[in-house]
Amino acid sequence: MHQFFLLITLIVTLPGLAAEKKSTPLNLKQVSIAKKILFVGNSFTYWNKGLWYHMEQLVQCRPQKLNFKAEHVVRGGASLKVMWGKTKASSMISKGHYDVVVLQEDLPETDVKSFYKFARKFNSSVRKSEARPVFFMAWPYKRLGWIGLKEIAKAHRAIGAELGAQIAPVGIAWEKAMKERPEVDMYAKDKEHPSIQGTYLALCVLYSTIYGESSTMLEYLPKKHGNMTAREAAWLRRVAWATVQAEQAFLSK
Repeated sequence: MHQFFLLITLIVTLPGLAAEKKSTPLNLKQVSIAKKILFVGNSFTYWNKGLWYHMEQLVQCRPQKLNFKAEHVVRGGASLKVMWGKTKASSMISKGHYDVVVLQEDLPETDVKSFYKFARKFNSSVRKSEARPVFFMAWPYKRLGWIGLKEIAKAHRAIGAELGAQIAPVGIAWEKAMKERPEVDMYAKDKEHPSIQGTYLALCVLYSTIYGESSTMLEYLPKKHGNMTAREAAWLRRVAWATVQAEQAFLSK
């Protein structure tokens, strides 16, 4: 009789255990309001005064005001491997009491195997600190053209699914924007770093991913940073929200 009940228990619990092992990305409706964010990355994160600066300005435009703060640890040309081993990123995560940690890899500067290895390390550290990891999917560029956007997206989606972590599809939004309006260049003159339009679009994708809501009504326009118009900014906010929604729908299939 004891063996019979043991068998029944295993039959009931094993499917649940299997389900627990399979991580799924966070739904937009499940996200919590982030009041403190840490940005970890390289020049893609700190270009044009830094995404943390612009995030603080954008969040201030919300109707529901937040006591919000964004911090950063950045290093030029760094991969997540370098950020893990040669910066204070890990220490800041463990002591900073963040709600969200944005992790930006630069896949052309490293390889997918290294990305996965250090994404897992950072994910473990972020989860241990009770924060939420968000992986910033960046864009390809010609100087190191061994990998394209399709492969970058695939790598981010795979690690996101494995870790149950959110992916901010910035590179995909860039592609969508440049197809819609080829005259608006997301790249700076070096064709690698972001123009102010590229930074702004990355900002809005990250905002919608982190907060699970559109930034279309947040009329923030960076000043003294390039020649972006209010009309362009409004369009980029719409592109960002459409991209985040489409990515969520894709991942939910």
